[in-house]
Parts: sequence; structure tokens; C-alpha cells
Amino acid sequence: MTDNSQFLKAAYFTLGCKLNFAETSSIGKMLAQRGISRAAKGETPDICIVNTCSVTEVADKKGRRLIRSLSTRYPDATIAVTGCYAQLKPEEVAGISGVDIVIGSNEKLRMAQYIDEWMADRRKRVAVTPFRDITEFSPSCEKGDRTRFFLKVQDGCDYFCTYCTIPFARGRSRSGRIDDLVEMAAQAAREGGKEIVITGVNIGEFGKDNGQSLFDLLRRLDDVNGIERFRISSIEPNLITEEIIEWIASGARAFMPHFHIPLQSGSDEVLRLMNRRYDTSLFRSRIGTIRELMPDAFIGVDIIAGARGETPLEWERSLEFAESLDITRYHVFPYSERPGTKALLLGDAVTQEEKHRRVSMLTALSDRKMEAFMLNSRSSVRPVLWEQPSGDDMMHGLTDNYIRVEAPLNPGLINRISMARLDSVHPTEPEIMTATHI
Repeated sequence: MTDNSQFLKAAYFTLGCKLNFAETSSIGKMLAQRGISRAAKGETPDICIVNTCSVTEVADKKGRRLIRSLSTRYPDATIAVTGCYAQLKPEEVAGISGVDIVIGSNEKLRMAQYIDEWMADRRKRVAVTPFRDITEFSPSCEKGDRTRFFLKVQDGCDYFCTYCTIPFARGRSRSGRIDDLVEMAAQAAREGGKEIVITGVNIGEFGKDNGQSLFDLLRRLDDVNGIERFRISSIEPNLITEEIIEWIASGARAFMPHFHIPLQSGSDEVLRLMNRRYDTSLFRSRIGTIRELMPDAFIGVDIIAGARGETPLEWERSLEFAESLDITRYHVFPYSERPGTKALLLGDAVTQEEKHRRVSMLTALSDRKMEAFMLNSRSSVRPVLWEQPSGDDMMHGLTDNYIRVEAPLNPGLINRISMARLDSVHPTEPEIMTATHI
């Protein structure tokens, strides 16, 4: 960095997935090692780092809106943009007023180098590697502003689902080495970490490129002393094997009864058009195995409403299947047209009005399932990892099965696990339960 870098302050802005948050934290740590401190709330930053998402057109719009807002608020700041939007549409991002640096997925963790170059000559930098040439993997295990650590074990995807741009934004699937990742988890434990979320783009493909396996990674991580909880952020239904489910249920020390599994459609025909690698029968089987072995498990499921090819008949089939599953909550996404995807060639587009209607119906279904899960949890006693309190008299935490709870502040329990009785659903926040320390 330049000689005056120790006087510079950076602000960080992240859109999108847990993996993006982990990578933003890595960028922040790298810049801090070079003398650039994090701007405190209310301070004017010298540098704004924006890590974007591009999973939908709405995500692109949020990215543009955020960048323009920062340019207006901090006209003298250097604005560096990275992430999936920057990878997919670098020239568009570079054309937004105020943007000085645009770097793609392969260059993201070399942010310090590009800031150095910008500081030297103040010439706009645009550096993006074509997705087929993205080969680097940079593991990270970061906490940032969060209580939990996020361990990046895998990046990229080889699936090329017809509606998705992620392989073009992230490149081919590639993984870390188990020994390196276990050491990162051990370092998180030495720093006081109690919980680690395992992140990646397609975690189930871990080891595909280096001869290792996800199951071997999970078992090695489970042996890391000091880490009391692991969660898998998201995993494809065809890649979370019954062997892994059974091990989490009965053999694992620290893996929680908490799953996030994308469905995307409850219609076999739409799944075929999407180029998904499973059908509804396999999906139902996986959910059934989890529910049989872990009755109280939290199961979150992604589902898309209004995809091309989702005719009224296929929509009814999808909704009926979604209603029949014993899951906790749906994460509902309206289908978003993405330029360059094969989905644009599939069937007629669903109108916006009909798409919104389907989103509303799935959201209402999700609310009913979440409410039933919460009510069924009343009076149960669960282990809770307590977080740093945000107020003076209450504290929050997460149960092993991912229920957020609120209880009276006990400073001695911060970043510790203790038992709590779940009393009732919060009167104003239906996804939080009030709890009593035991």
C-alpha cells in the first residue's frame, strides 16, 4: 500500500449469499493487514468496497442503486466493485458514475493490489477473468461483524441449470484441501469461535477436482476441538446422501439438525426443463429421511415461482408437492430472466401478475409451515448459543435447530451454549421465540 495507507478508512457493503459475506470479511482482513482500517459508523470512508450479487435482475438493480448512493454520499471516496454482478457485466458496472475499480471473481481476493494500482495513477481498473479460465481457489474462515464464523470450502459450479448464471459468475467447481480447511477451523476455535457455517457455491461438489470427498471433510471438521457447532449453509438434494444424513443424526458430535436444501420446483417437468439433477421422488425421500431421524430439524427449502415452462398445470403440481412436504420454511423467489441463459428458450414466460400471485401463495404456505414449527417448539428445552447483545436488557441466540430466541440479558452467557426453555412466539416478531434460561 501507499505510505499514507495507515490513515485510510474503508467501508464494506455486501449483497447476496453467505459466501459473499465471508469473502468480504477476507478482503477486510487483507486491507487491515496493509494498514487500511474499517470506517466506524458515522465516519466518512476513503474507500468503499462493494461485493455484489447477480442471482436475479433485482439483485443487479440493488447493486446499481447501492453504488450510485455511495457515489452521492461519498463523492471523494474510491469505489471498488467486485462480486457476481461485476464478473457478469463489468463494462456496465464500470460505466456507473463514481466507480473506480471493477474486479471479477478470480481477482476478488487481490483487492489490495488493485487499490494500490489505483492509488498510484488514479486510472480506472477493470480486471475480469473469463469464467472458463477461473481456476484459483482461495479458502477463508471469517467472522467479520457476525458471531458465527463462515468457512469457505468450495467455489464455482458445474451444474449449468438453465435459469442460472452462477457458473458464469463463479467459474467451474473447485475446492480447498481438507488439511488446510481443518486448520482454519482450528484457528477459529483458538480465536474463540464456537460455531462455523460451511459455505460454498455447490458444497456437495466438494473434492470433485482434487480427489477428496465432502463426507471426509465433515468428519474431519467434527473432530476440531473447541468448535461446538457446524452448519452446512446449503446443499443440493442429490448430493446430501443418506449416509451423511444418518451420520449427522447419530454419529456427528457437532453438526446441527439444520438443513437448507433447494427444491426450485415441485413439478418433475419443470425440474427437467431447469436441468436439475433430481426429481420430486428423490427430494421427498431426502426430507423423509431427515424428518424420521431428526424430528425437530429445521429444514429450509428454496423454491422458484413462475419459471418458464411452469404452465398452470405444472404450477398446480408444484404447489401441491410443496404443501405435502414436512419442511420448516420456504425461501420463495420469483423467476428472474437472466440474459444468456438457456431458460429463455423454454416455453412461454409467465406474466408478472401471475408470477406475483404464485409468489404470494408460496409465501403464505411458508408462513403457515413456519408458524406450525414454532408452535410445536413451545415448552421444549434446547441448547442455545448466545450472541453479543444489541440492547441493554435482552439477548438473542440460536438453538441447535436454528430457532432464534430472546431472553433476559445474562452477560456471563455471551458466546456460550446453555439450555433454555422456549416459552412462546414473540408477540411482534413471529420468527423469534421468547425463552427462559435454565
